[in-house]
Amino acid sequence: MPERPLSRPDAAPVLLALPFTGRWRSINSPARRVPSHGTDLWGERYAIDFVAVDEAGRSAARDWRSRWGSEPADRFVGFGRPVLAPADGVVASVHDGESDHEARRSQLALLRYAAGQRARLRLGVAAIAGNHVVLALPGQAGFVALAHLRASSLLVRPGDRVAVGQPIAECGNSGNSTEPHLHLQVMDAVDPTVARGLPIAFACFVEWPARRGAPANRLAGLPGEGSVVAPMSG
Repeated sequence: MPERPLSRPDAAPVLLALPFTGRWRSINSPARRVPSHGTDLWGERYAIDFVAVDEAGRSAARDWRSRWGSEPADRFVGFGRPVLAPADGVVASVHDGESDHEARRSQLALLRYAAGQRARLRLGVAAIAGNHVVLALPGQAGFVALAHLRASSLLVRPGDRVAVGQPIAECGNSGNSTEPHLHLQVMDAVDPTVARGLPIAFACFVEWPARRGAPANRLAGLPGEGSVVAPMSG
C-alpha cells in the first residue's frame, strides 16, 4: 500500500488536470472558502465539486419535477460523462456497488434528503462518497479521490497505473449527492476517515466567470465559485 506522505500544511497546491472534457460548473470551490465543504472531516478541506452543464449553463431542463419532487439522474448533462485521471498515478483503492439515486433540486425534496444526513454519516465512506476511485500521486504528493461515480462504470482496479487524461469511470449520482456531479479532493492518506485535505490547483483551463465576464485562459489556478470551466483543448 502506498505510504502516507508527510504532513504539508503550508505546501504549494497539488497541480492537476481537469478530470473531464466539456463544460462543468464549479461548486463548493476552495477559492470561495476553506474548508470548502464546511468541514475538515473526510479530507474535504480543499475539495471541489463539478457539475456538467450545456452551453447555456444548465445541468438539466426544468419542469414540475424539478420544482416539487425528485428527477431521474439520466436527464442531467453529466450523468454518464467520462471521468478522466487528473494526473499520472497508481490506483490505491476503488469502491463500486452503490446505486445511482434520483436527483433532488426542489426545496421539498432537498429537505427530505437532508433529514437523512446523519444516518448516511453513520454508514461511513461508501454512503458519503458513493462509488469512488483513489489515486496515489507520484513522489508521495498525496492521494486524489474522485467520488459519486456511476455504478458499474469503474474501469480501473487497485494497482493499475494510469496516465493523465485516461478514462477511469463515469460521472454518477451515488453516495451523498443531490444531482449528478463529480467530487474531487486531494488528501495526505488513502483513508478519508483519517486523512487531511491538501490544497489543489488546476492547469490549463478556460474559465467563464459566474458574474458574466469574458472567458479567460488560465495556466494554473482554482475556478471561482459558480464559474464554468473547460480544458483549454476541450
